[in-house]
Amino acid sequence: MTYAYDPQNIFARILRGEIPNRTVFENAHALAFHDINPQAPVHVLVIPKGAYMSLDHFAAEASAEEQAGFMAAVAEVCRISGLAPGFRAIANTREDGLQEVPHFHLHILGGRSLGRMLP
Repeated sequence: MTYAYDPQNIFARILRGEIPNRTVFENAHALAFHDINPQAPVHVLVIPKGAYMSLDHFAAEASAEEQAGFMAAVAEVCRISGLAPGFRAIANTREDGLQEVPHFHLHILGGRSLGRMLP
């Protein structure tokens, strides 16, 4: 599959510091920040700093170091956010997955029981 990354998407602009965010955690490979429209008491987005459009793009083309750094950020967000009782991680992908921003991002949701994933 060919990926055509749009460097003007909102997350790319956040990474460049053009748009403010409420940072939860940051490392060399990822930025985590509060979602502006939270769907749970804890709703944090974790994004890679590289130009990856979707989960499969990230998995196929990100270096092992980028992938490890991203997952370390996810773990730290869960620790910081007190999500030991449980959480949900969601990566909406492309049109059928209802991905709204064409930059790979993982939603980390928790802080309460979230119910069934799909009806």
